[in-house]
Amino acid sequence: MKNAVVLVSGGMDSAVVLAIAREQGFAVHALSVRYGQRHTSELDAAATVSRTQGAVAHKVVNVDLRSIGGSALTDDIAVPVDDDGHVIGADIPVTYVPARNTIMLSVALGWAEVLGASDIFCGVNAVDYSGYPDCRPEFIEAFEHLANLATKAGVEGAGLRIHAPLQHMSKADIVREGLRLGVDFAQTVSCYQADADGRACGHCDACRLRAEGFTTAGVADPTHYA
Repeated sequence: MKNAVVLVSGGMDSAVVLAIAREQGFAVHALSVRYGQRHTSELDAAATVSRTQGAVAHKVVNVDLRSIGGSALTDDIAVPVDDDGHVIGADIPVTYVPARNTIMLSVALGWAEVLGASDIFCGVNAVDYSGYPDCRPEFIEAFEHLANLATKAGVEGAGLRIHAPLQHMSKADIVREGLRLGVDFAQTVSCYQADADGRACGHCDACRLRAEGFTTAGVADPTHYA
């Protein structure tokens, strides 16, 4: 089996991506990042998902993005919710974390080189999403180009690839794909302000997009709400 590094946040998208990588025959090395996010229940979920879905390893790397702030997920800034009139996709919201996906993919790239892996998977989506610039296809394409320029493996012709299999899928499509692959969505945590037990607020962008995905797919929502 070929090694692959899969970024696993603990949310529903990355759980489905992990299952996709496994179905494609990769030995999955799951990577999560403790970046100073508001809660760590998503990291507990990432550990559970990685274990139950057959990852051969799960590593958590610490990167202190709280020290620079600038996001509602890493600073003392209120998370936008439907109750305050926030409209998803109207602009880039304050839940955008500066450089987060660039940093996470960079860490994944480093581990991939150590493992001799040519494949990195991530769960970014550019359909039902909050409008983050580092979730767009242009970003993934540019990072793959960088990966092949900036690494020993790339220079020596290994041909590093960044896989974003959910990029053009709706949330409902992601739900259906996860169910096909046997993903237990009840194990996942997507909420931007989940409590210590992983219970969701039901009002932030992540909660609203997730709930709409289950509704549109015609599937009962297994999310644990506060």
